[in-house]
Amino acid sequence: MPGFELFGDLERAQVNDVLQSGVLMRYGFDSMRNGHYKALELETALSKKMDVDHVQLVSSGTAALTVALASAGIGAGDEVIMPTFTFVASFESILALGAIPILVDVDETLTLDPVAVEKAINHRTKVVMPVHMCGSMANLKELKVICDRHSLLLLEDACQAIGGTFEGKALGTYGDLGCFSFDYVKTITCGEGGAVVTNNEKFKINADRYSDHGHDHIGSDRGAEGHPFMGYNYRISELNAAVGLAQLKRLDDFIVIQKRNYTIIREALSKVEGITFRSVPEGGEESYAFLSFFMPDSEQAKKASDLLKKSGVDGCFYWYDNNWHYYRKWQHLSTKQSLTKLSFEVNELLPDYSEADFSKSDHWVGRNISCLIKLSWSENEVLERANKMVEVLSAIIR
Repeated sequence: MPGFELFGDLERAQVNDVLQSGVLMRYGFDSMRNGHYKALELETALSKKMDVDHVQLVSSGTAALTVALASAGIGAGDEVIMPTFTFVASFESILALGAIPILVDVDETLTLDPVAVEKAINHRTKVVMPVHMCGSMANLKELKVICDRHSLLLLEDACQAIGGTFEGKALGTYGDLGCFSFDYVKTITCGEGGAVVTNNEKFKINADRYSDHGHDHIGSDRGAEGHPFMGYNYRISELNAAVGLAQLKRLDDFIVIQKRNYTIIREALSKVEGITFRSVPEGGEESYAFLSFFMPDSEQAKKASDLLKKSGVDGCFYWYDNNWHYYRKWQHLSTKQSLTKLSFEVNELLPDYSEADFSKSDHWVGRNISCLIKLSWSENEVLERANKMVEVLSAIIR
C-alpha cells in the first residue's frame, strides 16, 4: 500500500486505450470508443474477483458510502451506527443524506464494539456500518447476528481493507452492502474512485441510477433515458477506471508483498516485551496494509510516535491525535459547523459529541500506533526498518 508505488506498463496501456479513443466519460459516445468501456470492464472484473453479484463504480470512497446508503433508502432522521475511529467521510456521507451518525466505541479490533452497537440501537436505527480500518475487520459475525435480530442493514466500509477476507469472503461482501475507495493512497488506486458492492439487485439498480442524476440507463440513446427518481453526479471517469482495471490485475501480487513486509516487522516487534497487537476476529485475514500494535499506555505510545518519526521511521500514525481519523478532533461535527444550514433532523437529533464519553475507545486508540506497509520496500529496507523500530520501542517501554 499504496498501489501507485508500482505503476508500470499495465496502467499506461489501459490509460492509452482511453486517450486514443478520446472518450473520457463512462456513458455514451459508443461510436467513438473503439470498443473500450473501462468502467464496465472494471465492474465486471471486481464482481468476479470478489464473488459478488453487483458492483457500481463511483467517483470516490465517500461517494460509495453516500450512494450505498441512498440505494438502501436511508434518509432524513434515520440513524446509522458507526465507530469513533474512522475517516471523516463516514459521517459526512451519512449527514449528506440528512441521516444521523451515531458514534459508538471501538474495541481491541480497533473497529466497532458489538456490545456498544447493541446498546445504541433504537427505533430510528436503520444501519450498522463497521469500518475495517487499517486493513482489518470488525467482528462481522457478531454484528450480523445483531443486525438480523433487529432487522438492520449491515454496510461494510471496506475502503481501507481491499484484499482482506472474513470466513473466506472478501471484506465488503459479508454484509448487505460494501464500499471501497480507490483514491491515490489505497492498496489499488484509480487516482480517485470508489465502488459499491452488493448481492441485492434492487440496491444495485438504485445505485446505478442515483450515481448518474437518476438516469435509468435503459436503451442506447442517453438523451431518451428515463429518470425514475432524483440523483446526483457520482460518476467515475474512463481514465480513472482504466488505471483501476490495471491495478486490480495486480492486487494478488500487492497483497503478497504487503504480507511479507508486515510479517517481517511484526515478528521483530513481537520480541519486544510490552507490545501487543490488534485483535483480528476468528476467521478473518487482514489485507496487511498496516501493522497496528499497542504500547503499554498512551504516554508511551505518544512518545514512541514522536521518536519513530525523529529516527526516520516514517508512516507510523498515532491516530489519537489525528485530525481526520478520530472523534476527538472532529469539532466541526460536535459543533455542527457547515457552509449551509443543516436539516431540521440533523439539528434536532445529532447527539452532542462534545459531551460524549468514549473512554473505551480512548483506552485502545490512545495506546495504538499503526504503521503503513509499503509495496516499494526491498527486503533489506524492511529488515532495517524493523530493527530500528525494535531499538526505539525497546528504549521507551519500561
